[in-house]
Amino acid sequence: MCRNIKTLFNFDPPATTDEVMASSIQFVRKLSGFNKPSKANEEAFNLAIERVAAAAQEMLNTLVTNAPPRDREVEAARAKERAAIRFGG
Repeated sequence: MCRNIKTLFNFDPPATTDEVMASSIQFVRKLSGFNKPSKANEEAFNLAIERVAAAAQEMLNTLVTNAPPRDREVEAARAKERAAIRFGG
């Protein structure tokens, strides 16, 4: 799966529109196999990004949980620890 797509649900503060858009771009890139589409495919590529971002934002807005919101700094530190174990550090 796309390693650059981060979990966006249940954070305080909530995910920003920019974060949702960045994840949507990565997802569409992965599906299409294009990092940057040709001029002929650019419109379809951009439309897909917009639709994925809208669907993702709607999902994030409607998900519910009883778990307390996660702290971005704590999660980043955990990810850094996992990377150090996995890749050496």
